[in-house]
Parts: sequence; C-alpha cells; structure tokens
Amino acid sequence: MITINFQSRTPIYQQIYDDIVRLIALGVLKADTKLPTVRSLAVETGINPNTVSKAYKMLEMDGITYSVVGKGSFVSDKLSQSDAIKTREEEKTKKRISEAYKNGLSKNEIIDIVNEVVKEGK
Repeated sequence: MITINFQSRTPIYQQIYDDIVRLIALGVLKADTKLPTVRSLAVETGINPNTVSKAYKMLEMDGITYSVVGKGSFVSDKLSQSDAIKTREEEKTKKRISEAYKNGLSKNEIIDIVNEVVKEGK
C-alpha cells in the first residue's frame, strides 16, 4: 500500500504523507478507513516508528486523518476525493517550484511561467 523510495531526496515522512493523500485521491482509502498502526507500518516498510508517527501527525494537523485514542488513525470525511487531489497537486507544485528556485530561476521568472501557463489554460 505505502511505498518508500530510499533513494529519493524527498523525506520519508513526506513520502508517507503523499502516498496516503494519493490513495485517498484515487479512492482506495475512503472516509473512516483505518490506517495501519504506526508500529505495523514501520515494520512493513523497514523505517523508524518516529518517522511514521511524524507523517501521521502531519496528516492529522492538516485534517486529512483523525485519531481515536486506543483505536488508531482513520481517514477523515472532511477531505473529499477532489480535495485530496488538490492537496496532492499543491504539494507537487511546491516541490517543483522549490527545485526551480534552487536551480537558478528567480521569483519573477517563476511567476511569469505560472502566469503563462494559466493564460494558455494548460
């Protein structure tokens, strides 16, 4: 279900976050679906439980999941499939803009590109 790319520059907690949002966007995870426990996901993926916990906390802070004491974490019904898609695209766009900026594009150049794309309706 959750895949981790250890060669990626994206932090592992962000990969978990993104994967869960992606699964919601695809309709694989629906409202009130129970997520794997922190421990079981850590064992399954071979990563530190603190890393999984960080991703789960971020998901909860963003309203994508909620937790029930003693029962676990669940997908929130507040996030519709279209909202999940928007959230996922927003994260991807931020990452791409950050990479472009780090590789030498100025703020104004990035804004010009965004304006051009929106104007052309791409």
